[in-house]
Amino acid sequence: MAYTHNLGFPRIGKRRELKFAVESYWAGDINQAELHNRAAAIRQENWALQAQAGVDLLPVGDFAWYDHVLSTTLLLNAIPKRHQSDNSNPLDTLFRIGRGRAPSGCACAASEMTKWFNTNYHYIVPELHAGQEFSLGYSELFAHVEEAKALGHNVKPVLLGPVTYLYLAKCDGEEFDKLTLLPSLLAVYGQVLNKLKALGVEWVQIDEPILTLELPEDYLQALAQSFTHLSKHQLKLLLATYFDEVNQYLENIQSFAVDGVHFDVVSNNADLSALDEVVGQERVLSLGIVNGRNVWRTDLEAVYERIQALNEKRGDTLWLAPSCSLLHSPVDLEQEQQLDDELKSWLAFAAQKCAELGLVKEALAQQSNIALVEYSKAVKHRAQSTRVNNADVQARVKSLTANDGKRHSKFAQRIALQQQALNLPLLPTTTIGSFPQTQDIRQTRRDFKAGRISNAEYEQVMQEQIQFAVEQQEALDIDVLVHGEAERNDMVEYFGELLEGFAFTQFGWVQSYGSRCVKPPIIWGDVSRSQPMTVRWTQYAQSLTDKYMKGMLTGPVTILFWSFVRDDLDKPSIANQIALALRDEVVDLQNAGIKVIQIDEPAFREGMPLKQSQWQAYLDWAAYAFRVSASGVEDATQIHTHMCYSEFNDIIGAIADMDADVITIETSRSNMELLSAFEHFDYPNDIGPGVYDIHTPNIPDVSWMKALIHKAAQKIPARRLWVNPDCGLKTRGWEETKEALNNMVIATKELRKELS
Repeated sequence: MAYTHNLGFPRIGKRRELKFAVESYWAGDINQAELHNRAAAIRQENWALQAQAGVDLLPVGDFAWYDHVLSTTLLLNAIPKRHQSDNSNPLDTLFRIGRGRAPSGCACAASEMTKWFNTNYHYIVPELHAGQEFSLGYSELFAHVEEAKALGHNVKPVLLGPVTYLYLAKCDGEEFDKLTLLPSLLAVYGQVLNKLKALGVEWVQIDEPILTLELPEDYLQALAQSFTHLSKHQLKLLLATYFDEVNQYLENIQSFAVDGVHFDVVSNNADLSALDEVVGQERVLSLGIVNGRNVWRTDLEAVYERIQALNEKRGDTLWLAPSCSLLHSPVDLEQEQQLDDELKSWLAFAAQKCAELGLVKEALAQQSNIALVEYSKAVKHRAQSTRVNNADVQARVKSLTANDGKRHSKFAQRIALQQQALNLPLLPTTTIGSFPQTQDIRQTRRDFKAGRISNAEYEQVMQEQIQFAVEQQEALDIDVLVHGEAERNDMVEYFGELLEGFAFTQFGWVQSYGSRCVKPPIIWGDVSRSQPMTVRWTQYAQSLTDKYMKGMLTGPVTILFWSFVRDDLDKPSIANQIALALRDEVVDLQNAGIKVIQIDEPAFREGMPLKQSQWQAYLDWAAYAFRVSASGVEDATQIHTHMCYSEFNDIIGAIADMDADVITIETSRSNMELLSAFEHFDYPNDIGPGVYDIHTPNIPDVSWMKALIHKAAQKIPARRLWVNPDCGLKTRGWEETKEALNNMVIATKELRKELS
């Protein structure tokens, strides 16, 4: 009989309990013992949810205080030297690596953060040096195994694979071959397996998602070497791949010394017979039949038909699972009380996806799909629903041409007009968009949504907050201002609430990084704009100052990839629908007198296919969608965009193809290393490399920022440089924000004198 298991479960809790516990600890409101107690309650509830849903083998090790890559760094004792401290315990060391500060120990620069493959989840990049030695470090994994087993659960520890860990790491200092560290790393992994075996563990899941990439031969050899070494420790190893197909490596996988292989068969149309042959009858074949990255109910009737014959052939060597960890899905649909019944019937969150596995297992055991046919009726109904399709939107997208993605003139002509119109100084200063979302702002928004205050009262408070933000920026003498986005809950959710074709949840939170959670909208139908979304707020802010006010929008690609996107329409078409809605907004902002408009695209890179051979097709349609959103304005209107946590070397040509007049980017965590892409590529437009990291509470000093700008000026002419933070300031407090921005302005003014 088929067996069910899970690759990972959301760690944040049904109501973001982990976020609030961790932030309370950072603030000193609770001690570490209380923090551990609250985290244990979340884990226990997660295991109970999965077990009640019918999952046979539960993951352990999927819990993380910040992210699972950073947890692996602590397990391997690969702590960067600047984060080592005699005064702190392992948990505080972990927090200091992730955010640059912890309740105990010194403050220092946080480690670099970047996206986890093509998701909106982030991880802290390991920093490894030549000759690095690993040792067994933070032992929390083993405590969690004991905890789960004591509760009577059948568990499967989850480990990030050693080769993926090395692949994701960066070289600290001079470049070297990271694979030279593999023998030392495998020795520690062997110790981990020995301890797990001593705890009575039978199966261990080894995640090697780099197999979905196009790998050099030495990494394939390293994978083979790794599994040969780990297989000697008398534990059953399940190799887990996910996010894409691995067809080009099936022969390699066939030779790996593992006891089972998990394949994601949702993200591609995999040939199950080929996978069956590769794995062989003696080993476990695990199929990811439920999409772990979206919120849509699975067509279980279709799944049954697809795997029925394989189940009859394999019996208990067929395992069923989500495609990947359910980390990327909200926790429990049962909490949602405000979705209409029809839409809710189309959805499944993490708990429901676990239940879907149980339904399929039961149907296979009974050799009857009657229950699955009934379950899948909602999926069929959604495909035929008249709510989903808008003929006018579809016709407008169909009529798009190449000219709709072009500005009137080339950048050289545009920038001359913009400089004349704006008359900004050398190294103009600005911010990325948001200012601190204080408790007062959040409470006002909650009161308004709950009906405790009127619309007039709500707008008065928001106007007061906007006025305060404008006054602070004027006092700091920033050149191009923003209104601060007090009225916005989230940079995607805000726009989704004002666009047709979107739905919103109450508790559909997913983790982005650390304690930062987002509640993505659900794109369920064709997208359009029925009225202006930002014009009134931006006009009000502009009326308060003689300086230029930036209009702030989120770009089409980011709205697409930071939403739970419909799976019945191709992504380029959805992106173009959003782009046309934004195009109307951009033109309205211009016509309202806003001369600088920023269209943020921080998710531009994360939408890229995992295989490099497929990148260009994606970059072409993504850049086109951005240009459609931006190209309705006159040449004198300056279009900005913003990107963060991207490996720009991979996409520098596409960034140029976006043709924004100014791009602001994250560079401070990498110490301007990301600017090397712009050094080797003759990027034609203006650039604002972020000069301080907003994801840490540390205040950057003037000399630090001056040094970064000098470093940038060695690669980009100073006349084309802007000065700004790395990202929006929504998560920071006002006092630290003012101090950091004041230092930024002082540094800029000193540099203007030096560079002039």
